[in-house]
Amino acid sequence: MWNPWKFFGPERKDEFLRRRSELLANAPIPCLWLLGKTGSGKTSIIRYLTGAPDAEIGRGFRPETRHSRIYSFPDAVVPVAHFLDTRGLGEADYDATEDLAEFDARTHLVIVTVRATDHATEEIIKPLKQIRKANAERPVLLAVSCLHDAYPGQQHPNPDPFDASDRPLPATVPEDLQRSLKAQYERFDGLFDRAVPLDLTPPSDGFEVPDFGGARLKAGVIDLLPKAYRQTLLQMEQLRDALLEIQQERSLPIILAHSVLAASAAAVPVPWIDLPVVMAIQSHLAHRLARVNQQHLDAAVLAHVTVAMGGRLAVRMGLRELLKFIPWVGMAANAAAAFAFMYASGWVWNWYFLEVRKGHVPDASELRQVYQEQLRKGVTLWKTTMAETHA
Repeated sequence: MWNPWKFFGPERKDEFLRRRSELLANAPIPCLWLLGKTGSGKTSIIRYLTGAPDAEIGRGFRPETRHSRIYSFPDAVVPVAHFLDTRGLGEADYDATEDLAEFDARTHLVIVTVRATDHATEEIIKPLKQIRKANAERPVLLAVSCLHDAYPGQQHPNPDPFDASDRPLPATVPEDLQRSLKAQYERFDGLFDRAVPLDLTPPSDGFEVPDFGGARLKAGVIDLLPKAYRQTLLQMEQLRDALLEIQQERSLPIILAHSVLAASAAAVPVPWIDLPVVMAIQSHLAHRLARVNQQHLDAAVLAHVTVAMGGRLAVRMGLRELLKFIPWVGMAANAAAAFAFMYASGWVWNWYFLEVRKGHVPDASELRQVYQEQLRKGVTLWKTTMAETHA
């Protein structure tokens, strides 16, 4: 007989924690310190390096000091990389001393972001000098962003005129941009190890190459990182998927438990009594999986996923209720339906949370497709369970 409860017990949690610790221990986690004004492209850089264009990075940041936040990718539970963001630059009370005390020992690379045409850079240079002085061996990459500000209304230069060298700038670089880049290089002279001109924009901005300079950025980051941390960045996607697979296994017993509970509630031989109970179980399952996956679940997210799954569980269950007037056959059918519905709902929620952790927010069509697939699996699992029970 198939027993879903075999998946429970403290040993499952211990196994999850052990495997996660082993994987993280064997994958040194790089920590990148982003230093730049708001709007200088820090978030775009994180999205490009992580390959998570839809990530809600703003929500994922958590405070570290009065003027800093940290973003752990894909999250703080199973991190593959850390990004430190310094805010407050230009404010009268900003002093890099506090951030240095917190970050100096654990930061492997500083990425300074500045817009190509922003010439008010003293508020960045001052703390950068402190950071550079504190550890001259730690590499600094100067990311000169928003190149299109120097050639408004035009596409990026084609072919790309930039190479791995900072200076001299190629003659094919547009004149206004060349002046801006030279000025930035002179301002930051002696404070960086490599400069990367780039322009990372959303596709909606209309540039033929939305990730202009992206490959150059990644190559620069990998070259400047200590060797032990390069492989982690190169294999970020594989490590992320491995960690999320471990996390997914942890959700299995939760989904099975709620599915069995829903089936038991739906088998009550009194029409309409079990509907509120089954709906409550479904809601509890969604919130439980949100906690397991360290994800935020509010009314908007709840509505988005529920509507995508059809939002008609109560109606479907109501139709099944009619079968209860046929003794035994109706009860069995209703229990099977409740199990399959709950099983599918659980895996849809879990898949949704895992996708969000990867940086992708599934749309309604994707959710419906997963729901239909898991519904069929739920029915098959129930039939298999019943066959084994009566064997």
